[in-house]
Order: sequence, then C-alpha cells, then structure tokens
Amino acid sequence: MIRGYLTGHAWREYKSGKRSLSGVSMPEGMVENQKFPSPIITPTTKADEGHDLDISKEEIIGTGLVSASDYEILEKYTHQLFERGTRIAASKGLILVDTKYEFGKKDGKIYLIDEINTPDSSRYFYLEGYEARLVRNEQQKQLSKEFVRQWLIENNFQGKEGQVVPEMTDEFVKQVSERYIELFENITGSYFERADITNVQQRIEKNILRALEELK
Repeated sequence: MIRGYLTGHAWREYKSGKRSLSGVSMPEGMVENQKFPSPIITPTTKADEGHDLDISKEEIIGTGLVSASDYEILEKYTHQLFERGTRIAASKGLILVDTKYEFGKKDGKIYLIDEINTPDSSRYFYLEGYEARLVRNEQQKQLSKEFVRQWLIENNFQGKEGQVVPEMTDEFVKQVSERYIELFENITGSYFERADITNVQQRIEKNILRALEELK
C-alpha cells in the first residue's frame, strides 16, 4: 500500500495515538486527509482469514517473504506507478490519495498483477475544493469504497468474530453503483453504458459456463 494522504486505516491508527504504520513513521501534528510530506509505503500481507495484516519492510525481508534486492525493486515500481497514477488523476480533476499494488514473481521476473488504480484498491478525492475542505475540517468529497467501509463501521461491523454483516438496502446498493460509475466516467472520460439488468442470473451462468469451457 502506498499512501499520499493521512486517511482511512492510516488515520484511524493515527487517531488512536500511533505514529508508526507498517514500521513507517508518521509526522506529529497532522490532521485527517492531510497530505504526507512524501508518499509512504505501508506493506500488508494476507492473513489466514479476515483483513490484510500490516507488516514492516524489515519483517518482510527478515522472514524471507521477499529478498532485500527484490524489495528495493518493488519500492521503486510502487513509487513510479503512484507518480504516474497521480498525474493521470490530476488531469481528470482528481487526487489519487492512496492505492494498493500487488506483485508476483515468475521465472525470476517481477510482474504487476491484479487491479491497478481501481476504486477497489484506491481512494480518490476531488481536487477542486480539497484545500478548503481541509481547512474547515470537513470530510473530503471522494470516490472510493471507503464510504462503504464507513457505513459498515457505523452499523457495528468491522469483520470481527461474532459480528453479523448488516443488510444493505436497495437504496444504499444503488449509491454504491452510482459512485463506481461516477469514478469510471471521471477516470476514463467515457460514458458508462448501463447493461440490461433483466435475466441477470442467466447471463452470469452463461458467462461462467463459457469461461469454464475456454479453460478446458
């Protein structure tokens, strides 16, 4: 995970009094959604179940998850990708706040895999009005899945043992869809063509069967 701003999980940790995340120090005196002096890389690793776990660079190398030389390459790629994504977002009137990049290695070569700068792995603020909202200590206008996470927290669900996932109303599900469509249109500059939602189950079954056939 690379973070350009103090928000989300980083802010929740900061607000609780912590000044280090994944072994990376965070400056004193910051406020929610404030920009870091420079982007910080806060790695995570997959847990056996539940949420990803924060892990430091030293722990990653020390446990042999990644070699020191490969980690340096991953850091370099992560910063370069984030810089590129930041420029693209700015050209669309957005701020790329933070994002998660996933990498794999095959035949000695490192590959960027999975989703890249999507709302499932990234957080975006609107550039216009960002500074004014920050000064007024207002929540930023954003495009990401963070508002879903906040809704879950407000409804007493954080993925902890014994908690029950609250039921989402049709209206809230519609809001989620509209946010994703809004981000798609802002990032790509293209109009989102809504699909015919009749016979959705049949379409899903047809696509799955076709994919399975192609894998044979």
